[in-house]
Amino acid sequence: MIIPVAKSTLSLWLRDVGLAKAQKQRITEARMAAQRRGADRRREIRLAQISEINQRARKDRKAISTRELHLMALMLYWAEGSKEKEWRRGSGVIFSNSDPRMIKFFIKWLIDCMNVLPQNISCSIYTHDSHRYSIERVKEYWQKIIGPKLPLITQVYFKRNKIMTKRRNTGETYFGLLRIRILKSSVLLREITSMIDVVCDKVC
Repeated sequence: MIIPVAKSTLSLWLRDVGLAKAQKQRITEARMAAQRRGADRRREIRLAQISEINQRARKDRKAISTRELHLMALMLYWAEGSKEKEWRRGSGVIFSNSDPRMIKFFIKWLIDCMNVLPQNISCSIYTHDSHRYSIERVKEYWQKIIGPKLPLITQVYFKRNKIMTKRRNTGETYFGLLRIRILKSSVLLREITSMIDVVCDKVC
């Protein structure tokens, strides 16, 4: 049935008419359903875009040369590795991260490009105090990442949790971070620093 009255007029006439609880519930459910459909559609679009980007990247991917690996690792260490300070001379190579692929990448560089012996690579875990109960699972996870050639991980350091925290990395998929330290590597650190300086001088 079509009422020959403007919407604004109807709104004025009916503004004091309330909706029943069931009617309000149906409207709310309809809005929530529409929101879910919109969210599902946006997720489909996002996943399709990611898939397309990954396909293009794989199509363009070529073998990484030793030189390219070396340059990438230098920049990675420049960003994430420890640095020798004026007040702390003699410090060695230390690299910490929670990304397992980054850890694998860095270890490969140390062994393949910098000729570091696996037995001279010491790894330790840094995690939150609330993960004491699952530390064996965490150790197994990182040991699998670094591989059987490296020494077993024995050192674990726990960070005391704050009572009020906004951290989201607290579930079963959280494994803390791994710190890689090269034994007796103060000279190696200076070599790495010098190579980073050479790269920066050519670029900057």
